[in-house]
Amino acid sequence: MTLFFIRIFFIVLSTVVGYQVGLMFEAFNRYWPFMGLVGGFLIAAVIILAEFSLRRISIRGLTAGVFGLLFGLLLAKLLADSFILKSINQINETIALIMQVVLTLIFCYLGMTIAIRGKDEFSLVIPYIKFARQDRGEEITVLDTSVIIDGRISDICDSKFIQGRFIIPRFVLKELQQIADSQDALKRNRGRRGLDVLNKMQKSPHIDIKIHEEDFPDIHEVDAKLVKLAKAINARIFTNDYNLNKVAELQGVAVLNINELANALKPVMLPGEIVEVKIVKEGKEQNQGVGYLDDGTMIVVEGGRQLIGQTKRVTVTSILQTAAGRMIFAKVANAYYPRDRR
Repeated sequence: MTLFFIRIFFIVLSTVVGYQVGLMFEAFNRYWPFMGLVGGFLIAAVIILAEFSLRRISIRGLTAGVFGLLFGLLLAKLLADSFILKSINQINETIALIMQVVLTLIFCYLGMTIAIRGKDEFSLVIPYIKFARQDRGEEITVLDTSVIIDGRISDICDSKFIQGRFIIPRFVLKELQQIADSQDALKRNRGRRGLDVLNKMQKSPHIDIKIHEEDFPDIHEVDAKLVKLAKAINARIFTNDYNLNKVAELQGVAVLNINELANALKPVMLPGEIVEVKIVKEGKEQNQGVGYLDDGTMIVVEGGRQLIGQTKRVTVTSILQTAAGRMIFAKVANAYYPRDRR
């Protein structure tokens, strides 16, 4: 509504100014005031239409374009003042003026096009220039929506295993808010838990976390925006999304996967070791039973289908490491194995 009144005021003011300009030439033609009034109105209307067409131009692109324009003007000025144009000026002043105009047009065009083409990198230089200081050497970590909802990142940061500055992009926060406002109860609870995790991290004195306003309107997928942002500010991505992990690695972006960290912290087991596990359900293959260790590792027990609901000592036969986690295959242990081998 404010913009509407500003536009109306601009049209009225332009019309009045046009009428006043027409009055200045009334001596030449008595229709000049009317022509000035109409001209002022039409010029204001054209400017407003141009403003509507420029609504999709971002501040980032405009800033980069202005920077490129100034850079082109500076280069053209330097060349115009060089000894080449001075020598031309001694021969023909008109040639020197034409060369100056041509150089100005060329370098202004090149400066604007190059700056706008690299607008993402340009707009991120100034806000993050202090990250390049050698005396601090801190790393930047961009948080994904999935790892925030997961919740374990707060405890990991409190333990000081991962340090540096954590960045939450505005588009990630927006996605988290949309999940928290979802009609689905499960999604709504997950989104609210993510917001609680962020609130807890912001209040922690050991965690340096900031919300980053940069967005990429021409990119719709959040994962693609994360990779683009991480590349632009030379940061790493903290996630537990397997697909995002692979896409980021293909584009040369460092990734911290919380699931890989959890798998690395699981106790190492070797074939022949004996563990105690409760068999809770049937396996996929015939006569198999499935149990779980305290850390969530699944154990497939041969001959365990008849032992569902019982806690048995089993002998590890093989271990399969997959992208989703670790899977252990075992068989029911001999009753004569000594218990101190657990």
